[in-house]
Amino acid sequence: MEENNRTDKDVLVKGLKQMGICLLLMFAGPTLLHLTLDNDDKPLYIPLLIISILLCIAAIAFLFIGINTILNSIFKRKK
Repeated sequence: MEENNRTDKDVLVKGLKQMGICLLLMFAGPTLLHLTLDNDDKPLYIPLLIISILLCIAAIAFLFIGINTILNSIFKRKK
């Protein structure tokens, strides 16, 4: 009986795409947060603050999801 422990390339590509989205969010979220906190007298202060915090949280979520997907592609066995 032969075990097939090779990396699932489709799942690996999916994980790398998620890490790419994470990278974009890691720059967009803090940049928008910094710009928002510098202009606290503007009328869109609260909505931009909420959006920037959500982008930062999404970056962290995509980081964990992407790493988990990459590890699943490497270590999971196909049945």
